[in-house]
Amino acid sequence: MATVVKILFFFITILVLGFGFSWLADRPGSLSIIWEGQLIEMSLMVAATIVIGIVAIVMAFWWLFRTLWTSPHSVRRYFRARTRDRGYQALSTGLIAAGSGNAILARKMSARARGLLRADQEPLILVLDAQAAIIEGRHDEARRIFQQMSEDPETKELGLRGLYVEASRLGAHEAARQYAETAAEKAPYLPWAAKATLEYRCRAGHWDDAIRLLDQQRVAHVLDRHEADRLKAVLLTAKAEDQFEGEPAAARDHALKALKLAKDLVPAAIIAAKAYLREDNLRKAASTLEQVWKLSPHPEIAQAYVRARSGDSAVDRLKKAEKLESLKPNNIESLLAVAEAALDAQEFGKARAKAEAAARIESRERVYLLLADIEEAETGDQGRIRHWMGQAVKAARDPAWVADGHVSERWMPVSPVTGRLDAFEWKVPFDQLEGPVEEGYVSGAERALGTLPPIAVRDPAPAPRVVDGEQFIVVEEKSKAVANDTLATPVPAALTEQKVKPDVIAEPFFGRPPDDPGVKDPHNAGTEAKTRLKLF
Repeated sequence: MATVVKILFFFITILVLGFGFSWLADRPGSLSIIWEGQLIEMSLMVAATIVIGIVAIVMAFWWLFRTLWTSPHSVRRYFRARTRDRGYQALSTGLIAAGSGNAILARKMSARARGLLRADQEPLILVLDAQAAIIEGRHDEARRIFQQMSEDPETKELGLRGLYVEASRLGAHEAARQYAETAAEKAPYLPWAAKATLEYRCRAGHWDDAIRLLDQQRVAHVLDRHEADRLKAVLLTAKAEDQFEGEPAAARDHALKALKLAKDLVPAAIIAAKAYLREDNLRKAASTLEQVWKLSPHPEIAQAYVRARSGDSAVDRLKKAEKLESLKPNNIESLLAVAEAALDAQEFGKARAKAEAAARIESRERVYLLLADIEEAETGDQGRIRHWMGQAVKAARDPAWVADGHVSERWMPVSPVTGRLDAFEWKVPFDQLEGPVEEGYVSGAERALGTLPPIAVRDPAPAPRVVDGEQFIVVEEKSKAVANDTLATPVPAALTEQKVKPDVIAEPFFGRPPDDPGVKDPHNAGTEAKTRLKLF
């Protein structure tokens, strides 16, 4: 842009001079000058040319004089710039060497840069020295350099970062926390300081301080709006969880604020619903759970919704489960909730149908265990129960709260492994990769239902017969030679008493309360042998 302006200025100057000389040429005249008794006459054009020439000569002499006058400073500035360029070149080479792990070259370039540049004017020399010391394993010197940098306002943030990294490497978590908090207070826009301070405050349970720091990060545009709202909702939920036992009203308010920021946050909905139930506000508790259920069906929400009122019967709980299914149809969690409630209500047909439908949607361990419970309650067939238990062993694991590979039975705001906030996710823990789905592939549920053994038919117990006033029991025994022929032999009931026992549960004391001398069976009172011992 400057070059274009100069060119335009040059052309405009030429045009002005040309126009001036043309104007003088169109108006001829003479100029007479009397100086020391002499008359000097010339044309106006010649006079104008002489004036312009004198101005050009004066300007040339002025430029030459200024150049000679400022030449020492110019020469000194030239050599200074050359030295500075060589110093920055050495500094650049040293930083590249430090980044690549070449400690010898980094130390050499650091010494050269110190000879060409002033360390108090160029803080990058300290950075190069610290990096070279870390590569060479001289961590004490590195910490000394970082401490020196932290005392300079220009390099304070960089020095605190270095001290934080060194403290974390040594396992001095308290010192690292202090460095991170200092950096976060001075510069909340630093992501590393804000993240580390937030994690430390969450681990300590200082939820108010963590929320305040999160708001500062949002104002400083460290986090975008969606991420900041999600993290704040998690912090509010954690605070509500701590306050639930002592201050249920405050816990309810914080949980509702969390749901406004993250509408699908299941733990917040459960805490808010429990707080409403403590206030005997069943309608609002149910409404809160229904809203989250529409967005994110979860078994904990189903359990809290179905068992919200302790006095409900099994049929009432089944109706609530069916209402959840109407809100989110064709969902595995809805089907499982109805199946479990139907099992409690002894409606085995509905329970089996819903459980099988859930198995066709997704084969899980929980689905097959539920089918085994239904089988045990309805038929009691051990073969079919073992079949469903075997399918449960081979099925995929149920979803759980997972964070950084750690599986937890309940939700937590911070990962116990890394300390990361909002790390827990409701998902299936990593087990193994499934094979490719080929053409004609039959799902696990279809195979399980297709291989289900039939219900075993139980043979009734043999009934006693009376022959000539004496009671007999017919005992059938299969022949070893002919499988279809049977031999029935009348045997006295007294001889087979030890072998065949009727399925009768004996009541203690013959169904009557006991007394001190003992209880005698009135039916056998006449047949019992008399004794000489009489207590009364």
